[in-house]
Amino acid sequence: ELSLEAECAYTLFVVAIFWLTEALPLAVSALLPAFMFPLFGIMGSKQVASAYFKDFHLLLIGVICLATSIEKWNLHKRVALKMVMLVGVNPAWLMLGFMVSCAFLSMWLSNTSAAAMVMPIVEAVAQQIIRAETEADELEMSCSNGSINPALELDENIGEYEKPDWKEKEKQVNGGHLMPKSTASQTYPSAAVLSGTSHKSLFLCEAQLTFLFLSSRRYPDCQCINFGSWFILSIPITVIILLLSWVWLQWLFLGFDFKNMFRCGKKKTAREEASSRVIQEEYKKLGPISYPETVTLVLFIIMTLLWFTRDPGFIPGWSSLFPKYKSYITDSTAALVIGLLFFIIPAKTLSRTSNGENTVIGYTPLITWKEFQSCMPWEIAILVGGGFALADGCEVSKLSEWVASKLTPLGSLPLWLVILISCLIVTSVTEVASNPATITIFLPILSPLAEAIHVNPLFILIPATLCTSFAFLLPVANPANAIVFSYGHLTIMDMVKAGLGINIIGVAVVMLAIMTWIVPIFDLYTFPSWKYIPLRNETIKN
Repeated sequence: ELSLEAECAYTLFVVAIFWLTEALPLAVSALLPAFMFPLFGIMGSKQVASAYFKDFHLLLIGVICLATSIEKWNLHKRVALKMVMLVGVNPAWLMLGFMVSCAFLSMWLSNTSAAAMVMPIVEAVAQQIIRAETEADELEMSCSNGSINPALELDENIGEYEKPDWKEKEKQVNGGHLMPKSTASQTYPSAAVLSGTSHKSLFLCEAQLTFLFLSSRRYPDCQCINFGSWFILSIPITVIILLLSWVWLQWLFLGFDFKNMFRCGKKKTAREEASSRVIQEEYKKLGPISYPETVTLVLFIIMTLLWFTRDPGFIPGWSSLFPKYKSYITDSTAALVIGLLFFIIPAKTLSRTSNGENTVIGYTPLITWKEFQSCMPWEIAILVGGGFALADGCEVSKLSEWVASKLTPLGSLPLWLVILISCLIVTSVTEVASNPATITIFLPILSPLAEAIHVNPLFILIPATLCTSFAFLLPVANPANAIVFSYGHLTIMDMVKAGLGINIIGVAVVMLAIMTWIVPIFDLYTFPSWKYIPLRNETIKN
């Protein structure tokens, strides 16, 4: 008869294979432990079922209420356009503008919606620039040939541009003579950037949320990871990776031209005029900021403040107002309170009829249940639930302990090497698996490893979690990459070249962070008093 460890390992292996190959939808594969564990006698059906809906899901619901309202009322588009307008239209700065706006948006929306929203703006800017450049080129050509009427003397190049399929040609010729350098700068880096780090802000994406809740499940007494501490940890990493990626993509696709980048007071080129015109037109179409947008923005700010001030660490937060049951309140409590307000606050104020009288419009809330449902990522919710179930199964069957005993020889290696090896493995796997699936597979393996070599588990878990976000190489690595690739400006090799550089930058910055500023935040050099609490007692109770 097989041992429980072997049966649990088999379940983990089957689920991992289905997640990596995506032979079934991710959420469907995540339901496999729900019937495999009871059949193998690892956990009872009721116990497995309780793993599929946790505190995490309540937080997700609150955040999705906010995201639904932001997308419904076009607040995200306003933010993106405003950021780009602030940065200016020089190709290098424009690229940085799109990167920053995307990074900011992806902190609060999913990476997929951030990319799906910014790409049409990038495309509009790119097409406008191609048109403006073509006109400028024709004018220059006619002047240099000494002819006033361009139709009399057609140069070969103009002939190429006059053909109806010149736009297609520009998309196909990679940096050839037909494609002006600026066009390349628009159609490539903006796309490459989006597929790279811009929408990959390391703030609170699904993998980070999965990590936060899997770790809180495994280490219930660890109160050190919350919204505030995660923000302090990840913002410097995000900023450094963003700037280094910008430099890398700038060098890769545009080459450095410092004179043009930092010139002051010079006349704008035709290209710059065109792109600023597009952005301003797009912004004008939005009109003045509306009442629902204002309410959404205010609720967004309140939700963020509630998260930050719940338990900041350096001062008592608002959770200390409930001293008897302080630990009962989590980030999901704040998210739900604000999330429910979106269903209560009306979307319209009084409106005036033609006679100037006030009329009350039928009551409609900021978001409806149908809109919320269309935005709610049920796949992620079930996927994370499957991760909780697998983690519980690993503990109950003692598979975690068995893995830990096999990994003890790694204890003889220096700590930085153990972290680096785990980072590189996770970065490789996340290229073919989704971020939450990757961290869900690795967390039950890395936790016992940390305990076996007697270091603070967060020392290995935090860098591994951050590295799940580095899926930049392939269009299939995540939906945002696929969206960018579908626009047809990039070849797979473009993506691999750009992505490989960003992957290396990412791992290097995470290694730097875990050895420097993350240490004091979580006091990583001391082995924590909280230890992992096994679930075997629960099994006995049930």
